[in-house]
Amino acid sequence: MNNEIIETTEKPKAPINRGLHALSVAPMLDWTDRHCRYFYRTMSKNVVLYTEMVTTGAILFGKGDYLSFNDEEHPVVLQLGGSDPKAMTECAKIAEQQGYDEININVGCPSDRVQNGRFGACLMAEPELVAQCVSEMQNAVAIPVTVKSRIGIDDMDSYEFLHRFMETVSQAGCQHFIVHARKAWLSGLSPKQNREVPPLDYQRVYQLKQDFNDLTISINGGVKSYSEVAEHLNHIDGVMIGREIYQNPYLLAQADQTVWQSNNEIKSRADIIAEMSDYIDRYVADGGRVWHVVRHMLGLCNGLPGAKQFRRYLSENSGRENASSVVLNEAFERVG
Repeated sequence: MNNEIIETTEKPKAPINRGLHALSVAPMLDWTDRHCRYFYRTMSKNVVLYTEMVTTGAILFGKGDYLSFNDEEHPVVLQLGGSDPKAMTECAKIAEQQGYDEININVGCPSDRVQNGRFGACLMAEPELVAQCVSEMQNAVAIPVTVKSRIGIDDMDSYEFLHRFMETVSQAGCQHFIVHARKAWLSGLSPKQNREVPPLDYQRVYQLKQDFNDLTISINGGVKSYSEVAEHLNHIDGVMIGREIYQNPYLLAQADQTVWQSNNEIKSRADIIAEMSDYIDRYVADGGRVWHVVRHMLGLCNGLPGAKQFRRYLSENSGRENASSVVLNEAFERVG
């Protein structure tokens, strides 16, 4: 079996003096649950992890435990969806009590469902309301409250519009903005199309950093390599990667050394499999199912001979009633 680390990225050219948010993994609905985040944390100690978006309604009125996470996940940020300042503040208090390191307000999701709930990207048209949420939440908790937005929505896509939004919300106390460098079309495009069709405009985000130099500005959208991360970090404070990490998670194994130049060991895939096997066995012992965990690991061996067989074996066998971590190890044996 080939357990050697395969170098897939370049070392950054930017100066290495990275803050907490130099690299983060985006909140991704149905993907970045607690099992996914635990898996990512086995590969990087420094990367900041975000939850899926959780709505205020789910937290305040839902029957499930939507805020559970593993202690190993820190630093971990709750992404919160909502627009009612009172509900947002109550959820902020609960999140702080639960131990989250930060709370991020979703002002970027373009789906019809969130628009009907008056949150997500449509809130860019209401900067005063976002500012009120930030102010009341920040007054109620000691942990940071941040905002993730787009560069614009529909025909409200001028730099002046974006500048006013940032100015209004930052004056309310938000010190960190994550900006998806695409505008969102609130009608006519699906959420998937909104991640791909509107063109990226990185320069607009760079301009924000020049105009708001005292704020922490992170960029999101289309980043696929550490050379791109390094280029962005010449202009702004942080980079958030989403789908590329989910599809090729082993990229994270190099994050600590490449972005922060730490001395953390770059783990082999075999090391990661061993750690996740222990996690799976604990989870199954508590009544969980193997597929809930390994569905996030399908891309771990991408680029290696046998990667397709690895994915297929997990997909076909991890849903069995008596499945255990043995399935993961048997899948890995197919990687040569």
